[in-house]
Amino acid sequence: MTPPNERIPIFSPDLTGNEERYLLECIRSGWISSIGAFVRRFEQEFADYCGVAHGVSVNSGTAALHLALRALGIGPGDEVLVPALTFAATANAVLYVGATPVFVDSAPDNWNLDPEDVARCLSLRTRAVIPVHLYGLPCDFLGLRAAIGSRKVAVVEDCAEAHGATYDGKRVGGFGEVGCFSFYGNKIITTGEGGMCVTADPDLASRMSMLRDHGMDRQRRYWHTEVGYNYRMTNLQAAIGCAQLERIDAFLDRRHWIRTAYVDRLQGLGLTLPDDCGKSRSVYWLFTLLLPEGTDAAGRDALIAYLGENGVDSRPVFYPVQRMPPYQAFSRPTPNADQFSARGLTLPSGYPLTETQIDRVASLVRTWLTRHA
Repeated sequence: MTPPNERIPIFSPDLTGNEERYLLECIRSGWISSIGAFVRRFEQEFADYCGVAHGVSVNSGTAALHLALRALGIGPGDEVLVPALTFAATANAVLYVGATPVFVDSAPDNWNLDPEDVARCLSLRTRAVIPVHLYGLPCDFLGLRAAIGSRKVAVVEDCAEAHGATYDGKRVGGFGEVGCFSFYGNKIITTGEGGMCVTADPDLASRMSMLRDHGMDRQRRYWHTEVGYNYRMTNLQAAIGCAQLERIDAFLDRRHWIRTAYVDRLQGLGLTLPDDCGKSRSVYWLFTLLLPEGTDAAGRDALIAYLGENGVDSRPVFYPVQRMPPYQAFSRPTPNADQFSARGLTLPSGYPLTETQIDRVASLVRTWLTRHA
């Protein structure tokens, strides 16, 4: 039983399945590095789960994005459209390959990249777009495809927060040339650190596998055909991933329960949630909301401080990437992203959350908002 005043973290994973058993199997067999049965098993099982043929495991979600862009031949002189409202890794991967990030504003309903702004941002230099399924809600693929039209623009999905989310009944990861996932400790399923590229294209999968392993020729060991990277996932990480994937349906049910519990307790406060109606079905990675209209970043931060003083961790949503120093040279107007960032708040969303803890968090939010209405 969790003590009533114990600090409530933003997220805690659930490692109560076969994780320990599979890790011990790795240790006892001696296969702990990047060569081992769990690596191949995890790649295939996760690709199957996403509904595509090939999985290429890597050591982080950022590595997955970088590897995908590099394998697609994106480089200097190219432009890549990315959401303004995302974690910096999305833009960093573009800069790693020497391309130019073009920041797209958020759609007013689902907070993902706005297809109308995508159409405004397209140019003759646009080679790719990276839609991010923000906080677990898939982007509007129909709108995105309509905006791209007949242009030869690759789609690299950033699915870091959306394992198992669906659009029009199909799981994310298979809508573009490559789907990129993260298995960081706070994701839907975790390997501690780690990531995956999934694709239907066997040639692209082969190229990503080669680049992941120092650019080594697949048939001639220790012969390097080009400069690659050490982006390999260990057998230990993959073992945890296999155990996590076995229970992903239960994890997604739990995420839905947490979201429903918060919604029931926070009604009538003028809060706004991303719209998951229509074709998109969210996995509710973290319970994230917009505070009432008129709230500014200072007000949001005051609520975060109040929650912290009362033993509850919370955090703001992402800053629009182009507002931060390394990316200001690429800045353009993104008014929706700016507003969402100022008003956005994430509440504790870990798997072990109890009803009592959610009651406590919701009561504190209600008390603060009532006092500051």
